[in-house]
Amino acid sequence: MDVHAPYRYEQLADLVVDMIDKGTLSAGMRVPSVRAISEQHRISIATALQAYRMLEDQGILVARPQSGFYVSNARHAAFALPSTSRPRAKASTVSISGVVATLLEHASNMSLVPLGCAVPDVGLLQSKRLDFTLARLARQHGSRHNVYSPPRGEPGLRREIAKRSMRMGHALSPEDVLITSGCTEALTLALSAVAKPGDTIAVESPTYFGLLHTLEVLGLKALELPTDPARGVDIAALARLLGKEPVAACVLSSSFNNPLGSAMAEADKRSLLGLLSEHSIPLIEDDVYGDIHFGRDRPKPFIALAQGAGKVIYCSSFSKSLAPGYRVGWIVPGAYSQQVLARKLAFSLCSPVLPQVAVAEFLASNAYDIHLRRVRRVLEENLTRMVRAIEASFPPETKVSRPAGGFMLWLELPKQFDSRALFEEALEHGICFAPGDVFSASRRFRNCLRLSAGHAWTERIDAGVRRLGKLARAQLGR
Repeated sequence: MDVHAPYRYEQLADLVVDMIDKGTLSAGMRVPSVRAISEQHRISIATALQAYRMLEDQGILVARPQSGFYVSNARHAAFALPSTSRPRAKASTVSISGVVATLLEHASNMSLVPLGCAVPDVGLLQSKRLDFTLARLARQHGSRHNVYSPPRGEPGLRREIAKRSMRMGHALSPEDVLITSGCTEALTLALSAVAKPGDTIAVESPTYFGLLHTLEVLGLKALELPTDPARGVDIAALARLLGKEPVAACVLSSSFNNPLGSAMAEADKRSLLGLLSEHSIPLIEDDVYGDIHFGRDRPKPFIALAQGAGKVIYCSSFSKSLAPGYRVGWIVPGAYSQQVLARKLAFSLCSPVLPQVAVAEFLASNAYDIHLRRVRRVLEENLTRMVRAIEASFPPETKVSRPAGGFMLWLELPKQFDSRALFEEALEHGICFAPGDVFSASRRFRNCLRLSAGHAWTERIDAGVRRLGKLARAQLGR
């Protein structure tokens, strides 16, 4: 039987795939615009768009609003994903403050290749307009802003944050929002409001070492949950653990866990909310990476999916996407509003006024959305380049995460590998990264490490990643 000739859009799609297979178009690269490709091949814009949409449905291309179509980072990955974590089903006392302090001291040393700190480079953020706004406000109204802010924070900033909440699918009022000094204070306020010393907090595994440090200082234990590098927390495992051990609260990333980059699907988030509601366990969510998404839509946080099921405390900040030095964060405490406000007053009284009014004016101008589109593009390109450097230099058994947002990569090497020993050796070569054991209360993941792609990609960064790969090969005798 004769088979009909491919339609024009199918022919174009095959041509794009062939270009990707031959390396002409690589992961993360922008493909020709719909208009350009239609003119080159003398086809209609509708036909060209149909080809691109088909490739998007197949996971070969990804679309970015007002930017175009790009080759998916997930295509032709040479290294496998890291393994799903299998921590022990028992709470651990946290003792991590010493190693965290040492890591942060090295991470702030700009003479080292900066692969260790989860803070984007100010040069990459290019927040000059925000800085000019702050300088102008200080010059024109400095005395007006050299005061204590209201306990919940500046009304103008709370209003702008509430307006942006519609983008994540959840309506807030300014009265729902309380301004904090970064997300770290927000998490500290939330934890101290729902738990007392000696209580157990369920967390992802691996999880951000700053959270573990906070648990330690508050005298809380950590129950590490099995976590998949793509799908996030294993809900069935959490259900089994909740039947065995009392848990005061659960702390999870809304999306793009640090360090894994994992992101739970909406259906799984709803299931987890239902499970926690059955056990009357509050959920504290950390959404600092939510705005740095590479897909078309921003992932919905848990608070947008709760719909009355369970108690959710939402925490976030502008530290990862706009201005780490301004330390402007916020918390939506919900049912724990009075407890959180009382602790805010006791811990820090209020947050500095000038950074709040500068960020509020920046948000009101709509400059933030323009800024975000550029930052997302640059960070995704950084991750693509970093993966290429890893695949070219690290041992072939290496496993690498493939996040759809944020700017972290999690690497898993063979069991005998020692990232702590590599860390000490890398410092001697002028390179800083985060060894895996700081991301676990039980000091697991010694064979893993986290690399940050938050700085502008340069030959120095590329050479640092490749040198790290050679050191890893040497340790394993490869």
